[in-house]
Amino acid sequence: MRCNFAVTLLFAATPFLPAQEKIPRGYTIPLIDLAEQKHRQIIVDREKGQYLGHPSTFLFEDGKTMLIVYPKGHGKGAIVMKRSTDAGLTWSERLPTPANWATSQETPTLYRTISPPSPPGRGVGGEGAGHNHLVIFSGIYPIRMAHSPDDGKSWSDLRAIGAFGGTVAMASVIRLKNGDYMALFHTGAYGLDGKKREPREYRVYKTLSKDGGLTWGKPSVIAEKPGAWLCEPGLVRSPDGKQIAVLLRESSRKLNSHVIFSDDEGETWTKPRELPGALTGDRHTARYTKDGRLFISFRDMALDSKTKGDWVAWVGTYDDIVKSREGQYRVRLMKNHKGYDCAYPPVEVLSDDTIVTTTYGHWTPDEMPYIVSVRLKLDELDRMK
Repeated sequence: MRCNFAVTLLFAATPFLPAQEKIPRGYTIPLIDLAEQKHRQIIVDREKGQYLGHPSTFLFEDGKTMLIVYPKGHGKGAIVMKRSTDAGLTWSERLPTPANWATSQETPTLYRTISPPSPPGRGVGGEGAGHNHLVIFSGIYPIRMAHSPDDGKSWSDLRAIGAFGGTVAMASVIRLKNGDYMALFHTGAYGLDGKKREPREYRVYKTLSKDGGLTWGKPSVIAEKPGAWLCEPGLVRSPDGKQIAVLLRESSRKLNSHVIFSDDEGETWTKPRELPGALTGDRHTARYTKDGRLFISFRDMALDSKTKGDWVAWVGTYDDIVKSREGQYRVRLMKNHKGYDCAYPPVEVLSDDTIVTTTYGHWTPDEMPYIVSVRLKLDELDRMK
């Protein structure tokens, strides 16, 4: 059945943004290369002859327990889950999962959600206000979700969240100031109805949950641009909490990555504009460190870069993004040995400011991709510039 969702874009005024002139396709900031620093690398999972890809992680509130999920295949494939009790230094064997997780059609993504306040005796979804949930999304058509009410000890099957599909669902999830959750995904080669599109229709969508992430509303468009293939939205909130930025992959490979902003909790958005080459890549994942800087991990797809196709990170400030500055420096985390097939990289920041970023890639020539974490601190990198 074809989904007939209205496409309505609302644009907010942003007088503070600079004019788009002479956007650099490369970068001039320093590049720190960690690719040969094996002591930073921890193999999460590796299986001879088996493609392991596209991980998503969650760091529990205790600061030590982590979960990771990833597919046995390029996006599509059975979802694998592992647990760490030492913040990613070691990992369990593969954990039991529901049988229908083997039917996953797209990159799985893992998030924490929390039930909102509810009247006494009427907890949302059978759980009271403030109850912690874990959810896993799997996209294409329809977008499906699995739920755990007990921090991953038990899980539901993957179940449809609505009569709509999408790619890399959900690329980002954020809790809004009113307690709702906003999740972002995109369409491109496939539409909301799950049917192939020719020409492709790249649009970035949001969907809202008002019950702690257990159910989700109809999607609406937040970004599209003629001539650009915008996708894989990576959310980051400003340090003062007043603004949300979304970094966007540009998949036609003709333009740099883009960014949009919202000053009203996602109700309206600025028009997409290009980012500098230093931030051009795929599947941006951003986290703050204690000093207020951003560490953003992604696949390098800058049009002019000697590390193109590798797993990289960018270090800078939120204000650098707003003002279209290049940032402080770039980091090559690992070298990818086959094309551009790597780096959908979750990022966790531990209590001591150690960054644990994890992804898949062709880390050994002529072998299938496998899952690796890299551990670092920004003060270490600062001394290496």
